[in-house]
Amino acid sequence: MGIRQYQAAGGVVIQQGILPDLDPATPYLLLLDRPDRGEVRLPKGHIDPGENVEDTALRETEEEAGFADLAVLADLGSNRVEFDYKENHYIRDEHYFLIALRSPRQSQRPANDAQQFRPLWVELDEAVNRLTFTAEQQVVQKAVEAYRALMG
Repeated sequence: MGIRQYQAAGGVVIQQGILPDLDPATPYLLLLDRPDRGEVRLPKGHIDPGENVEDTALRETEEEAGFADLAVLADLGSNRVEFDYKENHYIRDEHYFLIALRSPRQSQRPANDAQQFRPLWVELDEAVNRLTFTAEQQVVQKAVEAYRALMG
């Protein structure tokens, strides 16, 4: 079994009163359903050469979820996850940001991402229980606390 190590960055996107089909008085958090794997995840991905972690988080969130008008609110820090997949052991350092959705404007997602990821908007208090992986649950708990502190 080989060992592969890499860095990734992602976003915890929150919106309130932006998307017309959702209750404007309630804050919602963006999750990604991956039906082919039976997973619910946060948007994130590899950091490209020369790219900083904040730009990666914004790019990956836009590519995977299709929302283009995003703004970073806070740096949520990093964590390390380890997992086995297809005969390799992966060590991934993940860096997350709290991100606000500023408008419903969407972009054309890469075809592969559009097939893999289905955006889900869930109420803040439901988000942790919807996520598949403990590490992402912990990130969302931290993000919700940061969001509530920012909103007073």
